[in-house]
Amino acid sequence: MPDLNKIGSNRVPNAGKGRPKGAVNKATKALKEMILGALDQAGGESYLLNQANENPTAFLTLIGKVLPMAISAEVKATVTKIERVIVDPSN
Repeated sequence: MPDLNKIGSNRVPNAGKGRPKGAVNKATKALKEMILGALDQAGGESYLLNQANENPTAFLTLIGKVLPMAISAEVKATVTKIERVIVDPSN
């Protein structure tokens, strides 16, 4: 019998580890496969284009779901000075 006076002595060795990071639920994976299968049967890209024209709000919501949450970019630019000078033609 384990010594219950010690902290954590009644824990299972792997308790609290949970699933690995990025693991997908089986139900979620199956649902995603069904949705993609239905999209293929509905016409794929041409169907999505039709939805973009007929239901732009719903289509843009879909776009928001598939775009990455954070965009990282490095911008390098040079600044060019443009000066506008009005010249009097009589001089």
